Amino acid sequence: MQIDIDERVIKARNFFTSGYNCAQAVALAYDDIIGAEGQTIARLTASFGGGMSRLREVCGAVSGMAFVAGSLIPADNPLDIAAKRQNYALMQSFAEAFRKENGSIVCRELLGLSQQKDEPTPSERTTEYYRKRPCVEYVATAARIIGEHIAGIETKHE
Repeated sequence: MQIDIDERVIKARNFFTSGYNCAQAVALAYDDIIGAEGQTIARLTASFGGGMSRLREVCGAVSGMAFVAGSLIPADNPLDIAAKRQNYALMQSFAEAFRKENGSIVCRELLGLSQQKDEPTPSERTTEYYRKRPCVEYVATAARIIGEHIAGIETKHE
């Protein structure tokens, strides 16, 4: 399957700027890979925004990459250790690529926040929000990393 990496990055950015959280935006940009419709993906990834529901732990964009990794290399049989290893290796490579570019995979570190968690009410998406938060760039980075991986797989098979 051919994919346009730039198109996936734009889709992820657009999903984020239309109000989806970081995990949702990344996963929705790869709905065809996941093989589920958008509403289901949005529902299943809803709790991963804000570093796991504004706990400011693992960045939602990184969690979105994990969600897509589960479709790229499924590990749905609990007895299939090889599949689990391959899936974990893929996600570790995604996380390392993200960390290499951004310095961390932890939401509060990426945003320069000192508190461990925020109250559960999401921030209003205003012009000021987008000016202060680099999250759309993290979403774009995550979508690109996935796309580059898929393109690498395609290159090996051509």
